[in-house]
Amino acid sequence: MTFLLDLHSALRWVLVVVAVAAAFRFLVGWRRKAAYGGLDRALSSTFSGLMDLQLLMGIIFLVWNGLAGAGFPLYRIEHGVMMLLAAITAHVPMRWRAAPAPVRFRNSLFAVVGALLLVILGVFILPGGWTR
Repeated sequence: MTFLLDLHSALRWVLVVVAVAAAFRFLVGWRRKAAYGGLDRALSSTFSGLMDLQLLMGIIFLVWNGLAGAGFPLYRIEHGVMMLLAAITAHVPMRWRAAPAPVRFRNSLFAVVGALLLVILGVFILPGGWTR
């Protein structure tokens, strides 16, 4: 069980790095009015995929550990809801596949930053927060 929690905790840093890289790339693409290319699609897909993986590991840990005797304290439920909202936000850029590149860059930037803010708040809910 601790292996899953350790993996879930370590993967958050990969997620943060990908989110920062995607946000930077989307900001630069938006400001330069660049074409939305393969790297941009890959960053968006990687970010949303990592969010899905994190959400899946978190749900498995929540249920498994909760039923094993740790229970379901409110902070875990709050964290789970916040992370679910972050994962949904990470998938929002798919709605703008047909939009012009500047609009797609701008909206993807806002979605990634919004999801990252929800992740940051969601981790702060946990005992130990980001130091865990």
